[in-house]
Amino acid sequence: MLDKLLGQDRAVFEHFTHDASVLPIETYPYWQAQFKRRKERMDRAGWYKNSLSRTEHLQIRDRIASEGALSTEAFESKTDGPKEMWSRPPHKIALDYMWYAGELATCHRQNFKKFYDLRERVIPDEHRAAEIPLATQKDWLCAQAVERLGFATTGDIKRFWEAIDTADVKAWVASSDLVEVEVQTADRRWLPMMAPPDIETRLSDAPAATSRLRILNPFDPVIRDRDRLSRLFGFDYRIEIFVPAAKRIWGYYVYPLLEGDRFVGRIEAKADRKSGTLTVRRLWMENGVKWTDARAAKLAAELDRIGRFIGTRDILWDCAATPEQAPAL
Repeated sequence: MLDKLLGQDRAVFEHFTHDASVLPIETYPYWQAQFKRRKERMDRAGWYKNSLSRTEHLQIRDRIASEGALSTEAFESKTDGPKEMWSRPPHKIALDYMWYAGELATCHRQNFKKFYDLRERVIPDEHRAAEIPLATQKDWLCAQAVERLGFATTGDIKRFWEAIDTADVKAWVASSDLVEVEVQTADRRWLPMMAPPDIETRLSDAPAATSRLRILNPFDPVIRDRDRLSRLFGFDYRIEIFVPAAKRIWGYYVYPLLEGDRFVGRIEAKADRKSGTLTVRRLWMENGVKWTDARAAKLAAELDRIGRFIGTRDILWDCAATPEQAPAL
């Protein structure tokens, strides 16, 4: 689905919000501020010191212009010094510089491999040529963040897209029609936040939380803002794929468990689509959460649902079916 939306239909584009992300193509006209912001940040940080000269950047761009979309493998340059986890050769830094600045766009991907092309060959004209004033872009980004969050601090609004600076968010909030509210956090404190004027109607119309137990993707919107997650749900979480194995608390790829409106545990599971199996490696309950027959049945139903979705009909347990208690953090 993603290959078709990105590489064929041009219904989405790839860029950087709080992380590498895929965005609706309709968002592109409001992303000009982000391109400019990222370029200015890279220039201040001295990206050129670790990259190629601007002339060499343009030579790379000219090759893409004449040859079509190219991946980093089409170029060759070497990194000086020892190779570290995030070290990249100069040509890769140059490609990313032009990608962050909006000069290049992701044309398509082959597995994880990104192919860069000129933005005018990737972004449809109607979106690329749209000229929206900078103030309107910032207004849209802030308003859309609040629309999705429902209630927020200025920090929440900034982190949602991570596309404008704190000063811009504060200025927008000061001139907006948001109302002051207090939100009770997981530790029973009341924190001041801002909300749309119709917040009472939104709350009364909101459906009750389902009683289902859900296995959440570590990149789910409710998970990705770790500060907000901790404040509202009392759930401390980070994905540990980039953490050295010896320093991991949980494991390489651990999923949060959400039951109703409460995070009740974590699960480490791995799919083997060739053999059609989903193996549960470890299971934890959060402190204060009891493992009951009802929760066991809900988890079994969720594992079965995921198995049907990804084609792993057999659920294998490589650990005790009775979960461990989460360690105190």
